[in-house]
Amino acid sequence: MSTYNEMKLEFTSNSENESFARMVVSAFVARLDPTLEELSDVKTAVSEAVTNAIIHGYEKQQGMVKIAGRIEDNTVYLEIADEGEGISDISKAMEPLYTSKPELDRSGMGFAFMEAFMDELHVESEPGKGTRVRMKKVIYSAMKIS
Repeated sequence: MSTYNEMKLEFTSNSENESFARMVVSAFVARLDPTLEELSDVKTAVSEAVTNAIIHGYEKQQGMVKIAGRIEDNTVYLEIADEGEGISDISKAMEPLYTSKPELDRSGMGFAFMEAFMDELHVESEPGKGTRVRMKKVIYSAMKIS
């Protein structure tokens, strides 16, 4: 039997909404009965993507952060998007320890964490139009043994 579920969420780019996003995605993924490690991986990746949208995408301006999620069988697909500043050099931004905001004590590990904790990561961005982060995670604990 195939499992399919979908959700969409949109919220203002207030920093306190980062924990809200983690909890919503956590509840969405929980139906797959992931291990604590799998759930923590997804929550960490979402946290990093949402924080990037708030801090780098919108800086000090208000905007909307969008999350779309889909579950197909035992695989979670997530997309976090903003319509903020965008990234001019995605490959540079994805380098571990690179940060465009060193004055904010940013570690520059956001994309590295997303890559490490998820099975796939794709980043699309256009300066002045925003950024879209697509991630995929297979929840192996949800696989049925035939």
